[in-house]
Amino acid sequence: MLVHLHTHSHYSLLDGLGTIDQLVNKAKADGATALALTDHGVMYGAIEFYKKCREAGIKPIIGMEAYIAPGSLHDKSSREKPYHLILLAKDNQGYKNLMKLTSLAHLEGFYYKPRLDWETLRQYCQGLIASTACLSGPLDRHIISGQEKSAEQNLELLIDIFGRDNLCLELHVRNMPEQTIINPGLKKLSDKYQVPLIVTNDIHYVHQDDDKAQDVLLCIQTKSKQSDKDRLTYLGENYSMMTDAKLRSLLPDYSQAIDNTQKIADRCNLEIELGKIQLPKYDLPEGVTAEAEMRRLAMEGLQKRFGLTEKEIPANISERLEYELSIIEKTGFAAYFLIVQDFVNWAKQQKIIVGPGRGSAAGSLVSYLIGITNIDPLKYNLIFERFLNPDRISMPDIDLDFADNRRNEVIEYVEQKYGKDHVAQIITFGTMAARASVRDVGRVLGYSYAYCDQIAKMIPMFSSLEEALKNVKELKQLCEEDAEAQRLVDMARKLEGLARHSSTHACGVLITRDPLTDYVPVQYASSDDKTVISQYSLHPIEDLGLLKMDFLGLKNLTILEQAIEIIEATKKIKIDIDLIPLDDKKTFELLQRAETTGVFQLESGGMKRYLKQLKPTELEDIIAMVSLYRPGPIEFIPEYIAGKQGTKTIAYLHPKLEPILSHTYGIAIYQEQIMTIARDLAGFSYGQADVLRKAVGKKIKKLLDEQEEAMVAGMVQNGIDRKTANKIWEFIIPFARYGFNRSHATCYALIAYQTAYLKSNYPEAFMAALLTSDQDNIDRVTIEINECRKMGLEVLAPDVNESFSNFAVVESRDPKQKSKIRFGLCAIKNVGKNIAKVIIRERKANGPYRSMEDFLLRIKDKDLNKKSLESLIKAGAFDKFISRGAALGNLNTILEYHKKIQTDHKSGQNNLFSDLPLTSTVMSLKLDEYADASAEKKLSWEKELLGLYISDHPFKKYAKLLPDSVVSLNALRQKNNQTVKVAGVITNVHKIITHQGQNMLFVTIEDSLSSIEVIVFPRTLEKTFGLWRDENMVLVQGRASDKDGQMKVLVESAELITAETITALENKKLASNKLWLSLPADFDKERMNELKSLLEKFPGLTPVFLELHNGHARKIKTNLKVLPTDELQGQLDKFLGRQAWRLESY
Repeated sequence: MLVHLHTHSHYSLLDGLGTIDQLVNKAKADGATALALTDHGVMYGAIEFYKKCREAGIKPIIGMEAYIAPGSLHDKSSREKPYHLILLAKDNQGYKNLMKLTSLAHLEGFYYKPRLDWETLRQYCQGLIASTACLSGPLDRHIISGQEKSAEQNLELLIDIFGRDNLCLELHVRNMPEQTIINPGLKKLSDKYQVPLIVTNDIHYVHQDDDKAQDVLLCIQTKSKQSDKDRLTYLGENYSMMTDAKLRSLLPDYSQAIDNTQKIADRCNLEIELGKIQLPKYDLPEGVTAEAEMRRLAMEGLQKRFGLTEKEIPANISERLEYELSIIEKTGFAAYFLIVQDFVNWAKQQKIIVGPGRGSAAGSLVSYLIGITNIDPLKYNLIFERFLNPDRISMPDIDLDFADNRRNEVIEYVEQKYGKDHVAQIITFGTMAARASVRDVGRVLGYSYAYCDQIAKMIPMFSSLEEALKNVKELKQLCEEDAEAQRLVDMARKLEGLARHSSTHACGVLITRDPLTDYVPVQYASSDDKTVISQYSLHPIEDLGLLKMDFLGLKNLTILEQAIEIIEATKKIKIDIDLIPLDDKKTFELLQRAETTGVFQLESGGMKRYLKQLKPTELEDIIAMVSLYRPGPIEFIPEYIAGKQGTKTIAYLHPKLEPILSHTYGIAIYQEQIMTIARDLAGFSYGQADVLRKAVGKKIKKLLDEQEEAMVAGMVQNGIDRKTANKIWEFIIPFARYGFNRSHATCYALIAYQTAYLKSNYPEAFMAALLTSDQDNIDRVTIEINECRKMGLEVLAPDVNESFSNFAVVESRDPKQKSKIRFGLCAIKNVGKNIAKVIIRERKANGPYRSMEDFLLRIKDKDLNKKSLESLIKAGAFDKFISRGAALGNLNTILEYHKKIQTDHKSGQNNLFSDLPLTSTVMSLKLDEYADASAEKKLSWEKELLGLYISDHPFKKYAKLLPDSVVSLNALRQKNNQTVKVAGVITNVHKIITHQGQNMLFVTIEDSLSSIEVIVFPRTLEKTFGLWRDENMVLVQGRASDKDGQMKVLVESAELITAETITALENKKLASNKLWLSLPADFDKERMNELKSLLEKFPGLTPVFLELHNGHARKIKTNLKVLPTDELQGQLDKFLGRQAWRLESY
């Protein structure tokens, strides 16, 4: 019986088409007894394949198609392509050697491909069977070229390494002329050297009609189009999973070679132990068990957390602690807790901020006592069994949040403790998603980008093509009417879901007891990133019982850390974020006003709207909002708010529900509430209740029916009538499906509170830290600087004497004045981290820079080049020394001066005068005079280099000229669903193509106070197309719309604000004003003539009125009309004084 021993799955990335499921199902349908998996140079699918084969009753044979370098695997200069060689694991030793070989190939031999060499094969050949593979094999390549001697030499080498019993020569069925040479050649070698033949089909897809889809996949890999000539293709050959009968009919002379595949399979008997927990070794004092050490740490924790000794423990704490300890000991996970607490507490000792917890781990009192979490589960009614269920034992899952800028330090500590070869990050696979598949396939088939993009955008995000064809009418109709669209979508469906590339899991870290390659194959993350990652993804690692930790880098913890550092540096106040009061008045006032931009979990528009309605007064409210603000349960938020405000009557189906649901106003928000209902009303244990929770979440009818029967019976047995019991069951089902993990919500609510606390009590430090965290994201920086302005915080342009690398707080010398935030040097485009560090280091060492010349003399670093210096000038970093216009006008002179300083410094010309300051040995900097740049030009530079306007706003001076009918952007919310006029500067334009293939724009406009998005639909865009350019000023009319808390304007019409428009607006505005001049009694005729001459220099439409104070006030209208420009107003200040004139509207 044929056994396929050379099989590629989709884990032969962008080469194999078949998924593991498809390959195994076809093998089973064909009656195969076994199947091998031999992906190119990797073992990505090994565990998934092993499990699927076992489930199907087929023997799994784990292997790979290795690449063998002709010379040493360390030689990266050879142009000779590596040989291909099939390696199959006979047993566990072979499996372990296979993992070692693929790991070495990736870590040491990678050169275009992960390569081995003959000596490495010899070292790790035990337990392996080798087959000579394909046209690129060590024999086939030489047979084709007539190099019989070379083929024999390679065969003798293989025999020497593997022995005849563990080697076979591989025949294929091909139409190509080369194969008619190879097969007889291999038969000849087989006879001569007594090495058996086998037949394989080098499977790259399951069915023969998959050949075109696999060809498209190959084109995606090679970045080709199907129409390209001389490209790699397998078309014209059959690389499918042929049946035994089909293969025998094609190779009638090689029936024995087909039978040999079964013989090879019979010799492969690999048993991989799955499910057994394999924790790394935690070092303990001699004679001390993990269980005893955990108890000791827990007792120490009682003193730290509660100030209690063992004898003083209240019964509720004592019982809970003993219960948890007994479960942990019984399940054998004491060492797991010790391992986790070790690196968490190490991180805290290094002043790395660690999150209060994540997920269900916060439900454990032991976790709290030994420092893993920072949430008291008794105080917040959190359930241990939600974390570790004694009725369904599985590895605990403690996820951890660290400040994202220091996450790597924790991983490095773990590597040092357990050994670098025991720790790896975890691989993950990007797959061919529906939209991407359409675009990729379309490019290969030669369709235009616009055509493919139009179809791709009809597919909802995260939807499959099958779902889209079912639910999107336009897509279905297009495919029915357009044969090309149908062809494109059909082909994309065949590729959808396949692995496209590998990358590193965002947070997964693997820690093993013995070296990694005893358990998993490894590789580098990429050719540029030498992070070691496992070749097995998350689920296979869990199947193997290995310790997988989630080390998440959380930006908000970095913000907390940096804000605390800024507070200590500027205010000399040390803050322990874990000890802040949880009833702070300022914090809850900020939350009630919904001023939550930058506050963890609470800054979306919709959340802000609900916070204003809710008016939270305690942490419990934040826990609830974090849980409810999600698809599904969001519909219960108004009900929760009504309960909080006392505007609804809360009724319970049974009195026993009240203590469980009262703090959430009759709504079951949390999974833990469902579990408590099952325990208190139906007599379930918490372990059984956790099984109920999972059953409801999975929505499997059989499981639900079983749980309903048990739940209702339990309630009846506890004295609840059946009718009420059925109602309670119906009540909890929707909540159980949407219910959130209260432990997780509590942890994240606490971080939300902590960020709100710092924002409300130390706004400058918090906003500086927030801006730093987002300084590479200009959209976020713009939002946050607008937030600063709303908070009354001034954000200053960069300054070489005050800026640090990141945003910093500048303390005011006047205690009555607020501190300010100064832009960081690294936030300036073209200014790198290195030059920023040099500028700051020199300033700290030798004091502030006194002039441009002083700066140039002191900064000798090569990174101060034309680009970085010009950017510093344009951003305003030298404004205190020299105007931007003068600095740029003299830029070449400045650069030549700096070059001369560098040359002198390098040549050592100053060595003879080393005791003298450098300024005495270098000629002075002579600069020409230049006018300063205009305000408009400066703003343009700021926008270019900082991403936004800092020193002023280009729209500010025009805003006051606009008619009263134009609504300021920050007042737009009051006009929801009304037709409005708004105006501003365009700062971003994003174009999309609609389902109908039409252009549509999402445009951000901002005035001096705020910004909004305006939406330009296709019909309006046709009429206004030329308007939508960055830095254009526009006047827009449309409908104001509150989209999930974010105000937008749906544009109906728009016009460009040009210089002519501004002049017209200015004249109109000024014509509606009156200029009043207040003249004292002693204002003589001579001065009156001078005043008249001054006014006549500024003719315009604004009438002039006089107030004469000569005994009694007289008001006189003159015949003069003026244009009250800024210049005239300045002249009047000088001539009369600022209090002696005013502009009034009619």
